[in-house]
Amino acid sequence: MSPAQASRELSFTAPMPGLEAAEGFALRGIDGAPGLYAMESASPRIRMFLADASVYVPDYAPAIPDSTLEDLGLQGTQPATTLVVVNPTLEKTTVNLAAPIVLNPDTGRCTQLLLDSKEYPLRAELSA
Repeated sequence: MSPAQASRELSFTAPMPGLEAAEGFALRGIDGAPGLYAMESASPRIRMFLADASVYVPDYAPAIPDSTLEDLGLQGTQPATTLVVVNPTLEKTTVNLAAPIVLNPDTGRCTQLLLDSKEYPLRAELSA
């Protein structure tokens, strides 16, 4: 996602699991950390960090169903942005590869996929 698009409103095709009551999501870039974003909701107040998978886990390439791409308005060769939730702790930082957020960077329309967690871990360690 380009820096010009690093601050925008998001529109989910369906509520995120566990955040069904949340609304008014926005995504903003983190200064000095290309490909790292804060996703916040207006109500209730929630903030989580997301990483552009192409930057932080470049070998991660889950299959995105054609129906998902159509729902997001991504036809043909228009690329989707795949974001993963970042879970920092004092010991290590992990990313959730089992539930990526697929984003149309032009419109802000997005969806969270739930993948087979046997193939993709919920807590993959992010290496430096």
